[in-house]
Formats: sequence, structure tokens, C-alpha cells
Amino acid sequence: MSHRNARLTPNGRRIIVERVLAGRPVAHVAKELGISRTCAHRWISRFRTHGWAGLEDRSSKPRSCPRATPARVVADVLAQRVEHREGPSNLGRRCGVSARTVSRILARAGVPRLWDLDPVTGNRIRASRATDRRYERDAPGDMIHIDVKKLGRIPDGGGWRADPKQSTRNHSTGHERVGFDYVHVAVDDHSRLAYAEVLPDEKGPTCAAFLTRPAAAMAANGAPVKRVMTDNAFAYRLSRDFQNALAALGAKHILIKPRHPWQNGKAERFNRTLQEGWAYRQPFTSNQARTEALQPWLNFYNNHRPHGSLGGKPPISRCNQPNG
Repeated sequence: MSHRNARLTPNGRRIIVERVLAGRPVAHVAKELGISRTCAHRWISRFRTHGWAGLEDRSSKPRSCPRATPARVVADVLAQRVEHREGPSNLGRRCGVSARTVSRILARAGVPRLWDLDPVTGNRIRASRATDRRYERDAPGDMIHIDVKKLGRIPDGGGWRADPKQSTRNHSTGHERVGFDYVHVAVDDHSRLAYAEVLPDEKGPTCAAFLTRPAAAMAANGAPVKRVMTDNAFAYRLSRDFQNALAALGAKHILIKPRHPWQNGKAERFNRTLQEGWAYRQPFTSNQARTEALQPWLNFYNNHRPHGSLGGKPPISRCNQPNG
């Protein structure tokens, strides 16, 4: 069993090392496995220092913790909280510890905030911010989420994926700069109907031209686009071409809060599904072969693949099909 906070299992770490040793760029390997380059470099460095044994889990528990809060103090804080229902400052004075220590004890024990409790009985009456309820727009087309996913291009022959034994040719071409594909995606908020294209860049004119095509596809499925949500990339925020495309659609542009990518979560989650179901699902012998496999997979995703948030039905089931 892996460390509960680990992003990868030991097997995943070995895959990183094997692929990098085979000549793959670290950035490409990290993206394929859904981790940061910093994480990948950390495991490569640990392998070079300790060998394969360095990829195994290590306990994060300190060897000793002489300044840990005594168990009797922890028990006293929790008991005083139940009895008096006070905040960290008052409880700290009662128990003879700092307010910060009280806050940590309460958080570690999973004690709800005072605001979440009934002031009369002390029973919890409010739900936390973590909830199983998911927001979604009321109708198809009310809002679409747009994003761009960068994927490392595949060298001719397929590279290490198509030849796990690492032929001489793959070794000689392993350090070529193959560059990136830019996969532009659009996901309808209500139905999760998706549209995607592999394009050469993520510049303003390219993003603007892309917007018109999923908008037409959504409208053809009874979901005329009213709002478009994007991140704060220059191509979306400052491009005159993109703003003109929005105006032609009569759609409102909604920007997420800076450094809050989860606000565009439906597009981000679709990017992960896209990688798992299409980009890295099988070895491809060329970049063109992978590109050609995108549209068949999208057809499957939209029309046949059961979607967890739609009660096991495909996205097309939530669209208002036009008459005729």
C-alpha cells in the first residue's frame, strides 16, 4: 500500500525512471502521468542517489517529536470545547496553551466550527463547504467551459510506447524536439457534451476560430451557447479576435478568478478523461494516428459512454434535440 499522500505508487515512479532513461523528455513523461515536472525530477534524483530502492515509500512520521502536545492537554481541549463551545482564544486561556495549538488540535480531531453548530444545543446544523452537490446550469448551452491541453507530440515510429524494447532507432531519435500538440476543448456545463480539436497553437486567432466550431456543434444539438467560461490566458482575455467571436455569438464571457483553475473544473476534468480515454489509452505509431483517433473517441464519449454525474447516461441524453 502506498503512502496516503503519495501522488504515485512505487510502480509509477519506476515508470518515470524507465521512460526518462529511455530518452524521453522529463516534461513529456510528467504530463503523461499527470504530475508536475518537479515531482518527476524528484524521483529521478532519488533514483540516481539510492537506486531502485529509493523509489519505495518512506514513512513521513518523525523519529521523535519532543515538543508534541501532551495527550492529556489534547483531551482537556476537546472536553472544554464540548462543555463551553468557545473559540481557540478562550479555550487556550482555559487550558494554558496558545490559540494556535488549540486550532490545530480541533482541526486534527475534525471538530466543526462554532458557526456550524446550534448555539442552544451544540448540535451540528450546517453543512461544511465540502459537499457532494455539484453546481450545473439549468439548460444545455447556458454555459460552455473552454480550455487548452498541451500534449507532447509522438515521433514517427511511436517512440518508446510502440517499441518497449527500445530499438536503436528510438534511442537515436529519443532526444529530438518533437514539440507539443494543443488540444482545444469545449464542454457544455449542463449536458457535459464535449467538442475537441488538435490545433497547432493557442494564440488568439486560433482560439477565436475554435470557439465558433463547438458553438455551431452545440447549437446543432439544441444547445445554443449563451455564456463562455475560460481561464485568464491572454488569448481569451486580451485577444480582439476572441472577443469578436464572442460578440458574433451573442455570448457573455466569464473569466475564472486568477489562480483558481477549479472554477473551470468541468473542462479540467474532461482534460483528464481525454488523456485517459484517448491520448494515452494505447500506443500510437505516429502523431497523425493519435490525432485521427480523437473524433471517433469523442463520438463514443458524447453518444455512448456512461457519465457518472448524469446517472450513467451519455451527454447526448441531456441535449434538447431539434425537431425534424
